[in-house]
Amino acid sequence: MEPRYRLRLYLLTALVLTGFGVLLNRLHDFQIDRRDEFLQMVPGNSTVTVREPGIRGEITDRNGILLARNLRNYEIAFNLEEVYRAYHSQDAEDPSLKHLTRKDGPGRADEENDIVNIVNHWTIKRFDKLGLTKNYNAGALRTHYLTHRGLVPFSYRTDLTYDEFARCAEHNLVLPGVNLSTRPLRLYPYGALASHVLGYIKPWEPADIPESAKRKFNHYIGDAKGIAGIEQSMDAVLRGQEGQKKLLKDEKGHIIRMIDYTKPGVGAKLTLAIDARAQLHVENVIRRAGRAAAVVMDVNTGEVIAMASIPDYNPNDFIPSISEARWNAYLDNQKMDPFSNRTIRPFTPGSTFKPPTAIAGALEGMANRNFSCDGFILFGKIRIGCWIWNLHKGSHGTLTLPKAIQQSCNPYFMKLANTIGWKAMVTGFQMVGFGKPTGIELPDESAGILPGSGSWRAANPAASMTPAITAMLAIGQADAMATPLQLCAMAACLANGGKYYMPRIVKSATAADGRRVIEDKPKLVVNLIEAGIKPPDLELIRRGMWQAVNKPGGTAARVKIPNIEVAGKTGTAQTIDTGKKSNNSWVICFGPFDQPKYAVCVLVQNGGSGGKVCGPLAHLILRGLFAQDEGLKLPLKAQTAVLGNTARIEEIVIPKDDPLVTLNPDEAEGSGETGEEVENLEATPAPATPEPVIPTPVITPEIDEDGTVIPRAQPVPEP
Repeated sequence: MEPRYRLRLYLLTALVLTGFGVLLNRLHDFQIDRRDEFLQMVPGNSTVTVREPGIRGEITDRNGILLARNLRNYEIAFNLEEVYRAYHSQDAEDPSLKHLTRKDGPGRADEENDIVNIVNHWTIKRFDKLGLTKNYNAGALRTHYLTHRGLVPFSYRTDLTYDEFARCAEHNLVLPGVNLSTRPLRLYPYGALASHVLGYIKPWEPADIPESAKRKFNHYIGDAKGIAGIEQSMDAVLRGQEGQKKLLKDEKGHIIRMIDYTKPGVGAKLTLAIDARAQLHVENVIRRAGRAAAVVMDVNTGEVIAMASIPDYNPNDFIPSISEARWNAYLDNQKMDPFSNRTIRPFTPGSTFKPPTAIAGALEGMANRNFSCDGFILFGKIRIGCWIWNLHKGSHGTLTLPKAIQQSCNPYFMKLANTIGWKAMVTGFQMVGFGKPTGIELPDESAGILPGSGSWRAANPAASMTPAITAMLAIGQADAMATPLQLCAMAACLANGGKYYMPRIVKSATAADGRRVIEDKPKLVVNLIEAGIKPPDLELIRRGMWQAVNKPGGTAARVKIPNIEVAGKTGTAQTIDTGKKSNNSWVICFGPFDQPKYAVCVLVQNGGSGGKVCGPLAHLILRGLFAQDEGLKLPLKAQTAVLGNTARIEEIVIPKDDPLVTLNPDEAEGSGETGEEVENLEATPAPATPEPVIPTPVITPEIDEDGTVIPRAQPVPEP
């Protein structure tokens, strides 16, 4: 073949091969790379982007016991826009369907466009054969459709069993606009246990959808959010990353296939410092009172081992929503304030403010100063008496600091406070956490009220720290207010030799990939020894609290534990409760004395005295904690909510056969009560402090007439 023909043949062959290659590339482009694009160009096909919520992280106690976890929940939801379009598409093909939504009657001649009628007679009716029909609130569905159309699915059923879910899944392709899904449902396995610590969650609401999400997603399912307790304060840590699903659907709303899927992420696992068994023990102990709170802390780390407040509630009542009847029952009990975590709410502290007054005095080098008690002190025309004067017209004479703590002498501490001055008092009190939140990882923690502090002066611009007000601060009366947590943290500081640790309810948090989000580290705030208190002076305060429990005439004798030395201080503060004169009864204590491990604070509202009411409760709490340390396994079971009451409690007597008691308090050395903290001062209402806001929960909609798709049973007439 001639060269010129050979060249032409080569060129022609190359041209054919090139064209064939281009054709193959184009076919790959159309059929593989751009398949989804061209599928969407088929009439009626569309890509739908669905936002899925992240999976909430679990919450455990310090030993790994699950306190909040997720159940697999099976749900039927309606895309109302797809239901509407699919119905009218079928309607166009088969006009006979119109009679399904037609109702006769004044003003209702033709309701074929009413979404409720369409759902009832065209969608839900198909559930009859599957046994999945359930009555619902049609008004809520109608409002949902008018507000959100197809953006937000309408939740029809969230209570499917697995068998029901599987049965529905088999027929889902013939039910346009019906979405089946599995979602995590929050569960608190132990009911009301630690309810004020854990809090609860609230299902997401369509109003929470950000505008940016409306542009990004065709269908949006939001995240539940914590609105109380740890669920609220640690919400950002507990929430998982959102997921995203892309679906290809035909014009009737049937899913052709899934184009892309990003699984929702799992939030961090939260480990709390509390011990679930100790928590149940403490809750059961303080339920012997009507309204009470108790805190137990590890004195060497600041970890909160137990935090109990009664009355309480069951967080499961709010999952996924709460019935109107149940919510009204809680509201009817509002005077008991069941949603208030009393451990971080402020109360008049009474004589439990004498140890921090001693700390302020020790910082000023006054720990070895003696003061005399003549029974009372006059401030102008104001006479503030000691309990021994008010009861017996007596006096204590000259007292050392330990003896003044043991016998809770008012004049001693009032003189000490005015000797060092109100500014030194404020400095000392603030150093051990009063007048400001402790920083614990819980919402709505109160700062309390510290007279003389900057916040107090700002709130009372016309007031000044007179000697009388300074004296009242020293004995925890008038404007002074503190939380049980603040007092427990102060007691823990005295117990461990002067180290004030920030109270911690969160021990650690671990992400799903194993990364530590929150490290398990104690947070030392201040060391009193480094701040200027001499160790022997601090020991005088500790020794006074030991004498209050263990020496004759001590006010905290009923705290005493056999074979284990503990130290304590009682308090009984005059206040007004429900319009009547009342007391806040207190005890703070720690033990073992030589090698302290636990600090405890107990508060009882409307109690007779700290010694007679709170002393026995603290005794039982410590007895159980020490028994567990010695190998006894405290019980653990689901806790029911307690309503509480306002009854006056003059004394708590522990039965001799109580399983936790090995010592009858009345037989303890020095257990004779003298009513020392009942100062007989003029009771005044507690200063106003901000109350925590209780978010309105999601109320389960009641079944209405249009949503009654299963006829209610009619009574059979008697023959």
